[in-house]
Amino acid sequence: MLVVKVGGSAGNDYDALCDDVAARWQAGERLVLVHGGSDQTNRLAEALGHPPRFVTSPGGHTSRYTDRRTLEIFLMATAGLINKQLVERLQMRGVMALGLSGLDGRLLEGKRKSTIRVIEQGRQMILRDDWTGTIEQVNAPLLRMLLDAGYLPVVAPIACSTAGEAVNVDGDRAAAAIAAALGAQTLILLSNVPGLLRTFPDEASLISHIPRTELEANMDYAAGRMKKKLLGAQEALAGGVQRVILADARIPACISHALAGGGTHIA
Repeated sequence: MLVVKVGGSAGNDYDALCDDVAARWQAGERLVLVHGGSDQTNRLAEALGHPPRFVTSPGGHTSRYTDRRTLEIFLMATAGLINKQLVERLQMRGVMALGLSGLDGRLLEGKRKSTIRVIEQGRQMILRDDWTGTIEQVNAPLLRMLLDAGYLPVVAPIACSTAGEAVNVDGDRAAAAIAAALGAQTLILLSNVPGLLRTFPDEASLISHIPRTELEANMDYAAGRMKKKLLGAQEALAGGVQRVILADARIPACISHALAGGGTHIA
C-alpha cells in the first residue's frame, strides 16, 4: 500500500504524476492520492476580492487563516477544480479514479479550531472565526471498500468536524493520517522542491537520508511549508508507516524516482 500526496504549489507536473500513478495502478499497486490546492486557492481568492492571509503559529508553522469565506473558496478550488482535474487526468489514462474530500462519508474527522494563536509583528494574538481542524479519526473502512472495488481514491484535504462542519486541514498531515490508518508501508510527500534542503533554496544541499531518530534535529533546516511536511512525516512514522519520502513533483516519473532513492528518505 502506497499513499502519495502532491502539493498544490505552482510548478508541479500533474500530467507526469498521473502518468506514473496510472502505470503503477495498472501494474496492480494499491494507491491513494491526496492533493493540496494552495496556488489555485490563492488565485481564486484574489480574483474574488478576498486575498489569502497566512499566519505563523507560536511553534513556527505557517498556515492559511481560514475564515468562512476563505473556506468556501478553498472548497471551490480544492474539492472542486483541483480534485476533478486530477480525476479527469487519471480517467484519461484508464484509471478508475474516484474523487472525494475528507468531508465525504466523514473520511477525515476531527475537532474544529474556532480560535487560533498566531504571532504577528512579534506579538502573540488570538484569531477567531477560524475554520481549520485537526484530524482525529480516518474512516479507513470506506477507503478499503473503494480500493477493494478497484477504485483509486483521490482525496482533497477538507475534513468533517465532530459537529458535521467542513474544515480546512493540512494536506501533508491528512496524508500521514491516511497512510497510518491504512497500514501503508510508504508515504511520499511531493512538492516543488527535491526534498529537505540544508540551505534553502540551494537544491544541491539536498539531505538524502534522515534516520527517524534524528528527524527532530533536522527541523531547523525546514523552511516555510516544509515544517508541516516534517511534522506529517513524524506523525506517519509514529503511526506505523515504515518510511516517508519527501520528493520532487516537477519531474517525470516522480513516484518511481522517489522509490528508487530520489528525494529525502526518512526511516
